[in-house]
Amino acid sequence: MTTGCRWLLLGVGLLPLGAWAQDMPRVRQTITALTATRMHGRGYVRHGDQRAAAYLRQRFRQLGLQPLAPDYTQSFPITVNTFPGKLQLKLSFGMARFPVLGHSHRLQPGKEFIAAPDSGPGKRGGLLSAVPVFHLDTLLFYDAVAQHRLLKRPWHGGGVAIRAADVPRLATLPLPLRQHLDSAALRFTLVPKLTASLASTQAGQVRLEVLESVWNRYARQQENPTAQVAVRVDAELQRDYQTQNLIGMLPGTTQPDSFLVVTAHYDHLGTMGRRAYFPGANDNASGTAMLLELAAHYARPENRPACSMVFIAFGGEEAGLVGSRYFVQHPLLPLARIRFLLNLDLLGTGEEGITVVNGRVLPAAFQRLQQLNEAGHYVSSIAARGKAANSDHYYFTESGVPAFFLYTRGGPTAYHDVHDQAATLPLTAFASVFALITRFLASF
Repeated sequence: MTTGCRWLLLGVGLLPLGAWAQDMPRVRQTITALTATRMHGRGYVRHGDQRAAAYLRQRFRQLGLQPLAPDYTQSFPITVNTFPGKLQLKLSFGMARFPVLGHSHRLQPGKEFIAAPDSGPGKRGGLLSAVPVFHLDTLLFYDAVAQHRLLKRPWHGGGVAIRAADVPRLATLPLPLRQHLDSAALRFTLVPKLTASLASTQAGQVRLEVLESVWNRYARQQENPTAQVAVRVDAELQRDYQTQNLIGMLPGTTQPDSFLVVTAHYDHLGTMGRRAYFPGANDNASGTAMLLELAAHYARPENRPACSMVFIAFGGEEAGLVGSRYFVQHPLLPLARIRFLLNLDLLGTGEEGITVVNGRVLPAAFQRLQQLNEAGHYVSSIAARGKAANSDHYYFTESGVPAFFLYTRGGPTAYHDVHDQAATLPLTAFASVFALITRFLASF
């Protein structure tokens, strides 16, 4: 009896890339489908996650994967803050009233501002009026007089703006002043880049993130850079929203009770307001496409390994690794029988090679991966990282399952923003990473 899951193939050797190659036009089609507007950013407004799940179920069926749960689906609840309605911001400087009659600017959601993940709902200002926003100067953090002056400031429905670099310093302010800041109706954080995320809580104030370059550009146009805003944010905290993992299996030829597992999260950030949505091409339509290509590869009889192959498309990753944590707490296969797990995320670039999280934790497996790459010249470099709770491998690692998380480096830097689009995703190393993964899994 063998102890590994080695393929029943003779003379595999160093097969050329084409021998392991996947269908790149199909990869593009998969990523385009997952990032389409009808998927609503694969989030929790207008059931974007359910639409993506339905698409993946269909693909799993076409590939002949066996379901490890009814209709491949393991449901679980999440609590997530969402922005299903209007998201509007009008910004003006130098006019305390009637901003629409002066230099008023309607900012574009997703491109010039976004809601902070925990923003509460609210409406301040209107068609012919605006509310003031006080810019927190760095003087506030060390000048008692400035602190006292701000503590006595009435908000009148307005709020504060603060540079992102100064946000950590808020914790150093006296408690009464921090409470006064939290009582403001609005809080604006001025950021160098718009990077969205999800939250499971909702604040008691409207919180927006605005590009600092946009804010400063409009402020410089006025002699009196006093900000006036009109804001509307429709936010809804969804409690116990039911989403899902999708799990399919290809039984092993001789050791069906041992498993090699491939995972990728299919969810993303969804929509923000009625116009802005986050396509999530690199994060993580690319990893989901890789999972489907690997499933297609191993579904072919000549590629079937001795061990069973399990493919898990996780939901709830962007909400805090909720889906993978739920699976580890409610496993559909014995975790102790997993020989190795590969988690795939951010695989759409690759000009600078790949990084392997847990490469330093599992040095023997990482050395094997490096040797295969040196022999086959698949990617330009492989860097090792230690343990990190940055994707769905993490809770498996914490439960003793040997796991790597692979992601590509270089190329476009769009991340958690509206610019992470299928049309601009280069897929530079996708075919090479596919070949390296198949060689690596063949070594078990």
